[in-house]
Amino acid sequence: MNSATHPIVKGWCPGAHRPMMSGDGLVVRVRPFRAELSKAQALALCDLSQRYGNGVIDLTSRANLQLRGVAEADHPALLAALDALGLIDADPAIEGHRNILVPARRDAGGLTDRLYDQVLAALPRLPDLPEKMGFAIDTGPDACLGNGSADFRFELDTAGALLLRADSAPKARPITEASATSALLDLAQWFNGTGGHAAGRMARHLTTTSLPQAWTQTEPRPQSAPCFPGLVSEGFILGAPFGKMAATDLQTLLETSGASHIRLMLSRLFLLVDGTPGDTPFVTEPGNPLMSAHACPGAPFCPQATVPTMDIARDLASRVSGTLHVSGCAKGCALPRAADTTLTGRDGRFDLVRNGAPWDTPCARGLSPKDLNETL
Repeated sequence: MNSATHPIVKGWCPGAHRPMMSGDGLVVRVRPFRAELSKAQALALCDLSQRYGNGVIDLTSRANLQLRGVAEADHPALLAALDALGLIDADPAIEGHRNILVPARRDAGGLTDRLYDQVLAALPRLPDLPEKMGFAIDTGPDACLGNGSADFRFELDTAGALLLRADSAPKARPITEASATSALLDLAQWFNGTGGHAAGRMARHLTTTSLPQAWTQTEPRPQSAPCFPGLVSEGFILGAPFGKMAATDLQTLLETSGASHIRLMLSRLFLLVDGTPGDTPFVTEPGNPLMSAHACPGAPFCPQATVPTMDIARDLASRVSGTLHVSGCAKGCALPRAADTTLTGRDGRFDLVRNGAPWDTPCARGLSPKDLNETL
């Protein structure tokens, strides 16, 4: 079986305790608490990336960080260093399930932070859920996490009342802050009790199973316009094309911008809290075509990819309209949904999908890099 046509879906994501082997070494994922790092933590992580990894830090689609190219022999020392920085859980089981999205723009100690603490405390009490399942706490000043990968969504209605919604359901269950934990446990138990574990994700489960009426009462407030690089009241939002941040570039930014913290965001963005960038390789203005382009590491860095991806995506970004996705295989790790133009690696060449995802039926097959320039 060709892994480019039939990629291996592992059913879990790399973590700190449970890294994943790739073509350039171990991939070690770091899930910062509240998606936030102090300046000291971020600088230390840059040092660790250069000491144990390849010197590049990935910003993932779930607003986590990854160190790549870590040797197996160095993993214990890296793990100890991450623990000392307060960036990982002591319990590997909790670490593997701590997929919690929060908005970068939020009030310290406000509703979002309090709900985060509740979800964190509830993780050991939840039933055995698939590791890729996650949580969104979309209770900031704007609704902004709708495109993030999550299965249990804390949201607000148009009047500001709290809701808990199953991902992909159009309506939600009204709850209170005091009942948030019990409601989350109820929904998780319903998911497992109705066979959801076999489906793997909430949205997939709801294609065959109907929610109880209690969970389909109230519509959440509409999603706000997407965030873009630029100045905001909390600091400055920057973009990392393809989610790649050279550790040396991030160090320079932290040391010169005056930022006290960084907060990780969806869409490969991050917020410099109380900081202002100077001259930097990161994207500082909206409209840069690289921020509409997505690419996984590709060959030779991923054993399932048969094509290089990054350079091709960078070259094509300004020459296609809308979103571009160059995927090394049909899994679509960099963008697990439709794009305006999708190129999927297969046997060393590319299949072209218009307005679809890497696993959709292509309109053209077996394209070489030269063919891409002529076709697109």
